[in-house]
Amino acid sequence: MENLRGSILMVLAMAGFALEDMFIKRLSLDLPIGQILILLGSGGAVIFGLGALARGHRLFSRDLLARPVLLRNLGELIGTIGFVTALALTPLSSASAILQATPLAVTLGAALFLKEAVGWRRWSAILVGFAGVLMVIRPGLEGFLPASLFAVQAVIGLAIRDLATRAVPATVSSMQLSSYGFATVVPAGAILLVITGAPVAPDAANWRDLAFALLLGVAAYYAIVAAMRIGEVSFVTPFRYTRLIFALIIAMTLFGERPDFWTLAGAAIIIASGLYTLLRERRLARLRRRRP
Repeated sequence: MENLRGSILMVLAMAGFALEDMFIKRLSLDLPIGQILILLGSGGAVIFGLGALARGHRLFSRDLLARPVLLRNLGELIGTIGFVTALALTPLSSASAILQATPLAVTLGAALFLKEAVGWRRWSAILVGFAGVLMVIRPGLEGFLPASLFAVQAVIGLAIRDLATRAVPATVSSMQLSSYGFATVVPAGAILLVITGAPVAPDAANWRDLAFALLLGVAAYYAIVAAMRIGEVSFVTPFRYTRLIFALIIAMTLFGERPDFWTLAGAAIIIASGLYTLLRERRLARLRRRRP
């Protein structure tokens, strides 16, 4: 029963993130990317900062300067700039498909930098998954969109964030980490805004979309935390890939996108590779527990 509840919460979280992406893409039709980053970063930092204070956590401490925290903030910065830019400049369907490679990138980073054991089967799955990314991007071919590389940047940044999170001191709460990460995006957005052009005065619809994006993002964050606590991680995690299903529905119904064969085939390969990696990790974990 706990696994069922956890999986439902994970699916709801992914629906929330897909809707958040939709509102961000809508904002990008009217506002410069740098301004969107400033608004999202400020709003997220305030929401999670208030959440940290409500739990009795200090917002400012020496732990802010811990190397893993700084590295995590850098990853958050790289990932957020990349994905918001990809949402603004490329189809929602392709940006979301490429983002599904993040778990594979985390496994790759864990093997290369954390010296975690990864057998040939998972190495093969990682390579096949990245081949799926190339199918979506199609470098050098007619359908290639250079802006799709921003989604690859997002994958790299989010993988850095997730890997660095493992080494963050236990004294730093998730609320504090999220507040720090969002706050880091604000100055980067300001620099990008100076480079790309002047800010635009948001209208009522823009403020509405921003509010929905923030609220849905925070709600989805809470749903993920609850899902991981209620159900088994190995059972609940695969439901992360439902985000792509919601993204495709939104892209086709609201933005009129029609993903071609290569995008859909590449997305299927990415998801299949990720699921195989998760199942393999689950099996290896069971074998390790059985050993005396």
